Amino acid sequence: MKRRRNATLGALLAALVPPLPAAAAPELVDAARAVPGLVTEIRYAGSHNFVGRPIAGYAAPLCLLTPQAAAALARAQAALAGQGYGLKVFDCYRPRRAVADFVRWARDPGDQAGKAAFYPDIDKADLFRLGYIAAESAHSRGSTVDLTLVRRADGAEAEMGTPFDLFSPRSGEGAALTPGEQANRRRLRAAMTEAGFAPYAKEWWHFTLRGEPHRGRGFDVPVQAP
Repeated sequence: MKRRRNATLGALLAALVPPLPAAAAPELVDAARAVPGLVTEIRYAGSHNFVGRPIAGYAAPLCLLTPQAAAALARAQAALAGQGYGLKVFDCYRPRRAVADFVRWARDPGDQAGKAAFYPDIDKADLFRLGYIAAESAHSRGSTVDLTLVRRADGAEAEMGTPFDLFSPRSGEGAALTPGEQANRRRLRAAMTEAGFAPYAKEWWHFTLRGEPHRGRGFDVPVQAP
């Protein structure tokens, strides 16, 4: 009887006390609409990525960004246009459930399907220690973008020394590159930093807006049409 009274009291309290609100959704815009000529290839919405399948939280192949980050990206795009180049994005806002999906994958030693293409020289067990996978991501705050250069004349990607998402020291600063690859990395970095983004030393493709409007762990709304 006492157990039943406790259950009834618990149900009554649950009805009287509203649940805690979910984290507020950020204001996000579709960068492909905000940045003229932006090319998008959202890798985590498909299977061409280091996990080999669509990632949790990517309901659509969209580059969503805060309005501030989208405006800065448009400035970078405009600066590059005069040099015969443009931008191609691989990832933008990333919900926290996607980050958790990466963590689960990284902790599964039996799943090595993407090793040859994405981490050929690194033991999967070392991805956390080396900083290639983390439990939190700046992408979840909506002002971080992964991208590369494309030639405006033919749409081809510029040579950057490694492909996007190669977990390797060759993807970071100080890597041995050809003069052309070095020039392309410098061009991308200059355009992005002058537009207001900060680079990440381990990944030539990764930039976060300086003074980004959101801080903390970020958001978990799925990637879908705003």
